[in-house]
Amino acid sequence: MIETLTSLQDLQGATAPVPEAAPRYVQKLDAQGRAYATGKRKDAVARVWIKPGPGKIVVNGRPLETYFARPVLRMILRQPLGITKRVDQYDLTVTVAGGGLSGQAGAVRHGLSKALLAYEPDLRSVLKKEGFLTRDPRVVERKKYGKKKARRSFQFSKR
Repeated sequence: MIETLTSLQDLQGATAPVPEAAPRYVQKLDAQGRAYATGKRKDAVARVWIKPGPGKIVVNGRPLETYFARPVLRMILRQPLGITKRVDQYDLTVTVAGGGLSGQAGAVRHGLSKALLAYEPDLRSVLKKEGFLTRDPRVVERKKYGKKKARRSFQFSKR
C-alpha cells in the first residue's frame, strides 16, 4: 500500500529506492581458452576467435595479408586492437562469408571488438566510445518493380 506524506517530517523519514547496481560483465571463454564473437556488416558475417599469442591473424585459412590485400581493409580490421593497445597480444582465427571485401572487413572489426569484450570486459568503455560495438544497420535497399534500380526511374519523355 502507498503511504501518503503530509509534512516535511514524514518526507525525511521516507526512504528513497536504492538504484540497481550497473551490470557486471564477466569473461566468457570456451574449453580451449578462446573468446568467440560474431560480427556483421552489410551482408557479411564474421566469426572471430581470439586467444593470447604473438599476433598471428588467419582469415578463412589464409594469412591476413593474402586475404585482405588492400592496406585500408587491414587498417579497418586492426582498429580495435590499436585503440585498446593490444596489438601483437592476441592470435585471431576468423571465418567470414557473404558480401564484399569492404563489408567483410567491417564485419571482422565488429566481431573482433565483441570478442575482445568477451575476453577483457574492462575494455567496454573504450570500445563503446569509439563505436566498435554498434552494428552498422545500413544495408542495400531492394529494387522496386517498375524502376530501373531501387529508386532510379526509367527516362521519361512526353512524346
